[in-house]
Amino acid sequence: MKIDINEILTYVHEHIPITTGLGAGIKNYDGASISISAPLDKNINHRNSAFGGSLSAVAILSGWALLFIKMKELGLHTRLVIQSSNFDFSNPVTDDFEAVSQLPPTQDYERFIKTLSKHGRARIAVDSEVFCHDESCGSHQGVYVAVRLP
Repeated sequence: MKIDINEILTYVHEHIPITTGLGAGIKNYDGASISISAPLDKNINHRNSAFGGSLSAVAILSGWALLFIKMKELGLHTRLVIQSSNFDFSNPVTDDFEAVSQLPPTQDYERFIKTLSKHGRARIAVDSEVFCHDESCGSHQGVYVAVRLP
């Protein structure tokens, strides 16, 4: 199924209102990874760098959006939520930034889809990395749960 990224972004902004406040946008999607961008000016803290909560939220969103789009491409109607989240901050973010998520290794992803199809519920870990000016500023690992809906 062909996915319209603008439709996905509209859905995200309508159903996850914080994404509008964050200024989150889909910068790129290639079928195996997604890049979610956000401006510093909407996410700035008292030290003129990006607020850690914003970085975490955009990283979570990138993993969620990647899986959400993959479920749509497969024609699977699911409820998708994050179960656990861990973010390691490595460098301050002093300008606009992006979070990039990659699909997990093929074997893990295929097991996730097979489990979801068989049991109606599955979980998978998705890694994301936050970049500012092509420099890694943090890494995130989220465990997402998909529940198949009728």
